[in-house]
Amino acid sequence: MEMISLEISNQFKALASPEAEAEALLRAIEQCGDFPIQSGELSIVFVSDETIAQVHADFMNDPTPTDVITFPADTDMQSAGEIIVSVEHAQSRALELGEPFSRELSLYLVHGWLHLAGYDDRNDDDRAVMRLAEQRALAVLDKAGVGSSFTLR
Repeated sequence: MEMISLEISNQFKALASPEAEAEALLRAIEQCGDFPIQSGELSIVFVSDETIAQVHADFMNDPTPTDVITFPADTDMQSAGEIIVSVEHAQSRALELGEPFSRELSLYLVHGWLHLAGYDDRNDDDRAVMRLAEQRALAVLDKAGVGSSFTLR
């Protein structure tokens, strides 16, 4: 089903080899068929809070760190989009919520994918729909047994 090709870049050195787990997670979401995205190359980048804050400032005029930034597909470039994830944000939020780090990081990848699938979270109604879709997608991951092996060095 190679409609989506993945390009995974780990720029956060404390994240231990996330490529295989990220690919398994994204393939499980892709193969479930409930959240289709544009075919092409999907770029996933794991970064620090400092890096995501710079991207947030450059493209959204907001210099604060955030959890995930998603850039949409570009059919002219055969791109399925780009998902930039702050590993530091996932780490601190997981501690704050008492959740496993791996689950929080998986949620961020799911969230980015859902943006590419057309979900939004700019208002309360859209956010509620997004949260339900996140739970459905996380259930897909649980059933597939993926998304729980992200670790820090």
